[in-house]
Order: sequence, then C-alpha cells, then structure tokens
Amino acid sequence: MTASPTPTTAEELRGAGLRVTAARVALLETVRAGDHLGVEALASGVRNRVGHISLQAVYEALHALTAAGLVRRIEPAGHPARYEGRVGDNHHHIVCRSCGAVADVDCAVGDAPCLTASDDRGFAIDEAEVVYWGMCPDCSTGRSS
Repeated sequence: MTASPTPTTAEELRGAGLRVTAARVALLETVRAGDHLGVEALASGVRNRVGHISLQAVYEALHALTAAGLVRRIEPAGHPARYEGRVGDNHHHIVCRSCGAVADVDCAVGDAPCLTASDDRGFAIDEAEVVYWGMCPDCSTGRSS
C-alpha cells in the first residue's frame, strides 16, 4: 500500500474552497516557510516570488487563508499580528518582551484545549490560547553582559 501524495499548495487552496491565484500560492508558501511573520515581511516574500502585490491584496488573502483554516493569525498584546502555517493543533506561543521574537510551545497537558477552565460558564470549550512572556536567549544574554 502506498502513501497518498502530499497535496500541492494549489490543491490545498481548492480543497478549502478558495480560488487559486499565484499570489495566494506564494503567500501560503511564504507563511509556511517563515517564522511568525508580520504582514510587511509576508508581502516582501510574496513580491520576491511573484512580483508586485499591494499590501491590501496581502491583507485580503491573509483574511481568506485564515478564514479557511490554512493559516493562523496570532496577535500578542502590544504587538502587530503575525501569521503561521501551523494550524489545528492548539499549540501556544512564547513572546520575548524585549525584541518581540515569537516561538511555538506545545500544549502543556493532554489534547486540545490543553487546559481546563475553573468555571466554563456553560461554554463548550474547544481551544485555549496561551501566551507565555519572557526574554529570549539572545536578549537575556545581552542584558547580563
């Protein structure tokens, strides 16, 4: 028995009900190749792949990709939105207070939502969004020297 081939980016877009465009393909691939990138960095990455694209078109495509569940938007307090391709696993993030670096942190316990609310107030909770704050290794080293 052979494993099914990995779908192309275009096939993933079609499967999510989205129209396939060069800009959307480039944007999804840029998000997945990056590390919690902001809109400006994503726009630059898309431009490197397909040429000119307006910032508004990047925002619109990000909205569509996020709504389709292909991209995850995170927005740590006091920081601009960032995007990542790791979706559907309810992982968390750690943010450096100094430089703003963001890294993934797997769930501390069990499956999603990874945490149990002290009082769910009748909600059917299916996800927990946790942001840990601290100093990244580079900023910690810089402060201690």
